[in-house]
Amino acid sequence: LLEKSPAVELPIKFIPKCAGRYCCQILLKSSCDVRLYVVECIVNTDRAEAELEFLSPAYQAVIQDIPISNMSNQDWKLEAVLEGQSFYGPPVLYVGPGETVQYPLMFKPIAEC
Repeated sequence: LLEKSPAVELPIKFIPKCAGRYCCQILLKSSCDVRLYVVECIVNTDRAEAELEFLSPAYQAVIQDIPISNMSNQDWKLEAVLEGQSFYGPPVLYVGPGETVQYPLMFKPIAEC
């Protein structure tokens, strides 16, 4: 039978500054053992909310480009859900790693509101 080694805790503190994929390796050595641990953390941002105010004459469109920055190492496929009348924009937006893409949000009222 193999003798069980006592468990040893290895506290790790991880404070990411932004969303993304973080990888690291932890190498532990002793006189009779070598172990390599690969740790990967994927950090997602919380759901962001923003408020925009549009002023436009009736029947005239206003377009606001909203910058979306992907600071991660992975491609993003974002789905837009627009709530409210008279708002239009692409339903899907793709943002590559390290890219900033403009989301064109249009407000086109069909009456005074």
